[in-house]
Amino acid sequence: MSMVENMKLNPELVKDVDPDLQPTQKRIMGTLSYTASFMGGCVSIGTFSMGASLIGVLTVTQAVIAMAIGCLVIAIALAIIGNCGHKYGIPFTVQLRSSFGTTGVKIPGVLRGLPAIVWFGFQSWVGAGAINSCFKMLFGFDNLPVVYVLFTILQVALAIKGFEGIKWLENISCIFIIAILIYMLYVVNTQFSTEIGDVFSGIKGTWGMPFWAATTSFLGIYSTMIINASDYARNATDDIKPVKAASIYTIAILPVTLFMGLIGLLVTAATGNSDPVAVFSTTMDSKFLTIVTLLFIAFAQVTTNVLNNIVPPSYVLMESFHMKWSHATILVGILSICVMPWKLVTAESAAGLNLFTQFYSAFLGPIFAVMAVDYYILRKKKLDINDMYDKQGAFKGINWAAVIAIIFGSLCSLLVMQLSWYVSLIPTGVAYYLLMKVMPSSKPFCKGTIFDK
Repeated sequence: MSMVENMKLNPELVKDVDPDLQPTQKRIMGTLSYTASFMGGCVSIGTFSMGASLIGVLTVTQAVIAMAIGCLVIAIALAIIGNCGHKYGIPFTVQLRSSFGTTGVKIPGVLRGLPAIVWFGFQSWVGAGAINSCFKMLFGFDNLPVVYVLFTILQVALAIKGFEGIKWLENISCIFIIAILIYMLYVVNTQFSTEIGDVFSGIKGTWGMPFWAATTSFLGIYSTMIINASDYARNATDDIKPVKAASIYTIAILPVTLFMGLIGLLVTAATGNSDPVAVFSTTMDSKFLTIVTLLFIAFAQVTTNVLNNIVPPSYVLMESFHMKWSHATILVGILSICVMPWKLVTAESAAGLNLFTQFYSAFLGPIFAVMAVDYYILRKKKLDINDMYDKQGAFKGINWAAVIAIIFGSLCSLLVMQLSWYVSLIPTGVAYYLLMKVMPSSKPFCKGTIFDK
């Protein structure tokens, strides 16, 4: 059995590799910056929509507990996957090579990138709607398509600056975001208290399948973020070890998700409208506060999109097509327009987004399971960094054991769509372990694992 750890990289292996895909040389995010980044990056209108989808299903208490469970699972999963990136400084597209192969990484890469592009488009359209409403109130200007294109360009431009720019964007936004979320929840609860009471008075709720499906929905919003946790963790300072990282994720994600989810739940219950821009542009008592709230909605989309929905698909494009960072981010912006987000933002979109989230979670859960089993069980958290960057080495090609395992796990998930992420984990992990042990084509990938003889 041979399990070798080597953290010293041969420069010849990365002479033609974009610096953004090489091991991180400078850790720029300390505890406060890292917390602020996730706090700002998780203010998602998708969470608002997920809250709206629970109307008539759960009581307010049950909805809060469901959100909390989802957030705790997210925090633990982020810490599990992010440990590799934090330890070795590698992005998730490189981390995937040991389990999927240098060519095989395109499969999980696409499965991760596509939902991010859809969310980028969706949230950009919502943010542009908020800005357009402000322009209409202040200047009489009303042209949502133009505002949307310009808003998308702005976000891409911010992302091009890389994690240094993302760090300061998230740090500055953190306090503003929390203050406005508290205010929005206060306004909703005071202005619509009667309507909210009437709606929930007849709801008995349930602790059965719909409750656990709700945890999957909130978990699913971040299931994309989970598998590329190394992209964030590789920028965290050395003192942010797994336990501390999990604590940071919980502190950052839980309150923001609870605020956004509750606002979505209560606003939709009171008004029947799941569009936050429409609701808050008509319910505030003050024009000034209306504008501030709408600008918050727009700003929240920037902090979420830049961190969660631009970086991961950009890395996938860089890895798959040898693109530069700037070119990849621009292409992601163009693709986000191509998904036609204006068709997603409708009165009926909340239920559809819920189903979409559960569906893609059925594929991302298996990827998480393969990555976790490969790194923790088979390799015992020990990697030879040169193997990870040697495209002609042991990880060349496709590891079919990983591909077959995620197909099997995804099929299991689709049988119970409402619990897709959870259902996939054990079948995928067991399948991957056994296939690595017996499949002849997986033998090269066993280098540095417990099966290496």
